[in-house]
Amino acid sequence: MRRDYFELDVRDVDWYGEDEPPLQPTVSIDFYGPAEELRERFVGPDGELLAAEELDATLRLQGSVDDPETTGVVSVTNRVTGDYVMELNAPAEDVLQFIGAAREYGRTSDHDDGRYRVDVAIEGDHFATFEKSTFLVYDVDGNLLRGQSLIPSGVEL
Repeated sequence: MRRDYFELDVRDVDWYGEDEPPLQPTVSIDFYGPAEELRERFVGPDGELLAAEELDATLRLQGSVDDPETTGVVSVTNRVTGDYVMELNAPAEDVLQFIGAAREYGRTSDHDDGRYRVDVAIEGDHFATFEKSTFLVYDVDGNLLRGQSLIPSGVEL
């Protein structure tokens, strides 16, 4: 599945770094490719849509984390099989800001749900929504960057 089949939009992060009440950050991903292929990747062996706990979100940096021009590959994988569900290119700075907002939202809110929300659509039609609390960031060499990652307290990697 091609990375350019996806469009990514981020909402509710403008408050981060400002004196504003925190909002749950949301990333919207719209898919413009073979719809059945994407649907199949989101389905588990039981034929049901994978749950948020069965999916892992990561960012693989394509350059230095300190370079504002660095891009990255956002990947969603099936935690059980390790198979890619989808991946797309994104400016690393935007994703890192999103992760920072999600971290702050989780720190300041009293909600037990995820620190961020992922809405997936297929050609504008809602497909699935996931509440997540983990987002791992890896450098260009594949090393985990704990300081940039979103890792809930009590989680050991």
